[in-house]
Amino acid sequence: MLSHLECARCGREHDADAVQNLCHECSSPLLARYDLTKVGRPTAENSLWRYRDVLPVREPDPAFSLGEGMTPLIALPALSRALDARVLMKDESLVPTGSFKARGAAVGVARARELGVEGIKMPTNGNAGAAWALYAVRAGLRSVIAMPEDAPLITREEVLASGAELRVVPGTIADAGKALADVGLFDASTLREPYRIEGKKTMGYEIAEQLGWRVPDVIVYPTGGGVGLIGIHKALHEMRELGWIDGKLPRLVAVQSTGCAPIVRAFEQNAAESEFWADAYTGAFGINVPKPLGDFMILRAIAETGGTAVAVTDEQIALDREECARLEGVFLCPEGAATISAVRALRGTGWLAPDDEVVVLNTGAGIKYPAVRL
Repeated sequence: MLSHLECARCGREHDADAVQNLCHECSSPLLARYDLTKVGRPTAENSLWRYRDVLPVREPDPAFSLGEGMTPLIALPALSRALDARVLMKDESLVPTGSFKARGAAVGVARARELGVEGIKMPTNGNAGAAWALYAVRAGLRSVIAMPEDAPLITREEVLASGAELRVVPGTIADAGKALADVGLFDASTLREPYRIEGKKTMGYEIAEQLGWRVPDVIVYPTGGGVGLIGIHKALHEMRELGWIDGKLPRLVAVQSTGCAPIVRAFEQNAAESEFWADAYTGAFGINVPKPLGDFMILRAIAETGGTAVAVTDEQIALDREECARLEGVFLCPEGAATISAVRALRGTGWLAPDDEVVVLNTGAGIKYPAVRL
């Protein structure tokens, strides 16, 4: 039951039924807030729309959904033995468009259509742009997508197949954002609209429900823009206020590559925000974000849950991607493999105990990266 929008930094309230991007007062991201006294238990739908009372779309259209959400939570026993850890994987490779980005696209596009938005623009590292372009055409909206030239080729093909306008630019996602300055459409880039995070937060709801309405000790998340981590943190607080979970929240871990680790550096320096990471590059392309707009929210979520941030090398990511496939028959996307590398590193330092129950997020299908070289 959507109530209002609230600035994540200054707390200012905004009208939830106006088309808005950032806070009028401090230009920070907005978060959807709900009247939790009117929220019912999940419906029987086998998709993220089972949590419709804590989603912003006032009148969801069943015909719009492609079945996004309710992905499996899978035990990885052989890999757990190799790592001396208890690892479960939330497998987002089965979501429409092949990545967890479809969660945010489904909710964000549905809400944009409900608000009368005619089209969207978005810079992307690949998967988000593909998802938003495909859901936009399903909703009858125009889209203009910009992505770095090194983005996975398959994501470029998805955008073109949708009929969206695609702009390919050298550099990083920051350069892709600059390439859209002349486009007069609604800006749906990371955390510049309030509703993508609402789709992503359903990963948190699903993890708790799939564990019998309890939470694991640790959740490990590959962090670029960090919307999923912020969303999971938001979901945990909502569920606790609803009385669906209780006790201590999971420790949240942000995983980055040593080639682009602004959150890790900020965490190690005990800073409230990150600094731009120059010459950023990693083969785990989805986490190649030099400075996330929501960095202060990522760092806040880590601190509030007693979590941490860790950087792993592309070489280790490649090794763990291969080992997971060999031991478990699971072909992770590079970003998902980074979470396994993080578990390895954190067990090595003792930050993770062998009996900690750890949920890692595989955020997309490995087959979307046929040419990746880590």
